[in-house]
Amino acid sequence: MQIIRRIRSAIQYRRSLVAMVLVAASLAAILIAACGDDSESPTAPADSTSTGSTQTDTATETVTEAGPDLSNLGGEIRIDGSSTVFPIAEAVAEEFSKVSNTRVNVAFSGTGGGFEKFCRGETQISDASRPIKDSEVEACAENDIDDIIEFQVAIDALTVMVNPDNDFADCMTTQELNQLFRTDGASTWSNINSAWPDERVEHFYPGADSGTFDYFNEVIIEDVDEESTHRGDGTASEDDNILAAGIAGGRYAVGYFGFAYFLEAGQNLKAVKVDNGEGCVEPTFDNALTGTYAPLSRPLFIYTRANFLQERPEVAAFLQFFLENTPTLVP
Repeated sequence: MQIIRRIRSAIQYRRSLVAMVLVAASLAAILIAACGDDSESPTAPADSTSTGSTQTDTATETVTEAGPDLSNLGGEIRIDGSSTVFPIAEAVAEEFSKVSNTRVNVAFSGTGGGFEKFCRGETQISDASRPIKDSEVEACAENDIDDIIEFQVAIDALTVMVNPDNDFADCMTTQELNQLFRTDGASTWSNINSAWPDERVEHFYPGADSGTFDYFNEVIIEDVDEESTHRGDGTASEDDNILAAGIAGGRYAVGYFGFAYFLEAGQNLKAVKVDNGEGCVEPTFDNALTGTYAPLSRPLFIYTRANFLQERPEVAAFLQFFLENTPTLVP
């Protein structure tokens, strides 16, 4: 029987924190039982508004004070998947290594590539910037992996970016974005708006294995015009850093990827506001959390197996750590 538990809220990330508390408590119970120690109980998740310590200190203190001692917990955890979730998983893995002896390897081959590895039994956790597809569930089931569990861990503001020297494309409608990224769409900026430069557009976007590509293709290409398809004549890459460098290097370039990589690029990129019919909205933490940055606010996920939570205490411990420290580490 296929088991997919969807701990998610597509609009309000804060609502999902309630579910995370409950799941973290359940994981703690599994972990305590696996460690043979019922003398302590888990604490509540770390408060994201805590002051007086760095994020790293807060995360470490949270886990060292909660539940069983993890210092003797060994084993290895392999994680792969979304490049958007990668910075989160990498941060959690780094902090987890400070309180345990578990080796956590984090890589990114795109959401689709990550699910392929997960369904082959090569990884214990799969990062995803979109929900798992039915075809991927079926591929897992063919390998007797039918106990998949999904956790929502964040809300992302999928960001459309241009070169900082671009002083005309400050805000675009979803129809204009469709025209920009659809097959046989705009080849010059003036094709979109006659007042804009008659200069050829350089397009940068994630590869087809990326969940970011899938999500953008759904809400901007197919939902806006069901007859349209995503263009394939630009520069595609699963590495968002390559996309960022391309946009930063071309005055008339445009592209899209996760909010974290936009923040990391600093002054090298400029975000485009999106008008979904309610006026121009910029990508920010708050606008993503409230859902006003529509339709490009999207949930981010991690996937594992029920068997791993029951039979692999290091996986249960890591996921408890992940969920308890999400409010601190995700920003």
